[in-house]
Amino acid sequence: MEKIKKRFISEIFYSILSLSSIILLILGWMYLASKRPELFPSPQETWDRLILFLEKPIRRIPLYSHVLDSLRRVGIAVLLACGFGIVLGTALGWSRLVKSTFGTIFELIRPIPPIAWVPLLTIWFGIGEFPKVLLVFIGTFAIVVVNTAAGVKMVEPLSLAVGKIFQANEFQMLKEIVLPASLPAIFAGIRTALGVGWAIVLAAEMLGAVSGTGFLITKGMSIGDTALIFICMFIIGIIGALLSVLASFIERRICPWKTDR
Repeated sequence: MEKIKKRFISEIFYSILSLSSIILLILGWMYLASKRPELFPSPQETWDRLILFLEKPIRRIPLYSHVLDSLRRVGIAVLLACGFGIVLGTALGWSRLVKSTFGTIFELIRPIPPIAWVPLLTIWFGIGEFPKVLLVFIGTFAIVVVNTAAGVKMVEPLSLAVGKIFQANEFQMLKEIVLPASLPAIFAGIRTALGVGWAIVLAAEMLGAVSGTGFLITKGMSIGDTALIFICMFIIGIIGALLSVLASFIERRICPWKTDR
C-alpha cells in the first residue's frame, strides 16, 4: 500500500512539473511579445491569425490539407527507407561479404547531409513531388540502415549458438533469431527517421512547393507574417510529437518484452 501511495505521489509530482514547464513557456512567450511585438506575436494574436487562416485559407487550401501533404511525403519516404534500409542494414550487420562490398561505399555517402543533395535533385528532377520524397528518403535511409546493422551485431552469441545446435540455416537464423532480437534497435531507428524525415520535408517544401507546412512558413516569411510562422511551428512540434508517440505505440505492440523507464 505504501509503495502504491509513493508511486501515486510521484506521478502527480512529475505531472505538475510537465504542466509547469508549459506555463513557463507561455509566460516567457508573453513577456517577449510585450517587449518586442514586431518580432513576437502574442498568444492572442497568434490565435486570431489561426482563426483567420481557417476562415480564409492561403491558396484556398485548408490547413489540414497542408499538414496531410507534408505527412504524405514523409510517410512514403520513411516506408521506402524502412523497406530498403532494414534489408541493407541486416545484410551489413550479418554478412562480412556484403559489408566489405557495400559498407565502404555506404560509409562514404552517409555523412553527406540531405540538404547537400538539393542542388542535384533540383537539376535532375525539378521541383515536383518526386525530389521532395527522394530528399526525405535520402535523409532517413541511412538512419534505418545504421540502427538495423547495430541491432544485428548486438545479437547475443549464445542465441546464435543455440540456432547452430539445432542446425538452423542462415535464413532461419535471420528470421527466427536475429531479426526478432534486433527489433528494438530497428524501431529506435524508425522513431529517429520519422523525426528527421519530418524536419527534412519542411526544408524541402521551403525550397519549392505550393502546399505543406514548409510552404506556409516560407509564405509567412515572405510577407512578414510572424503569427503564421508561429502557428506552423506549433503544428510542426505537435505532429512531430504525435509521430513519436505512434512509433512507440507500434513498438510496444510488436516488442511487448521491451519496457522503457
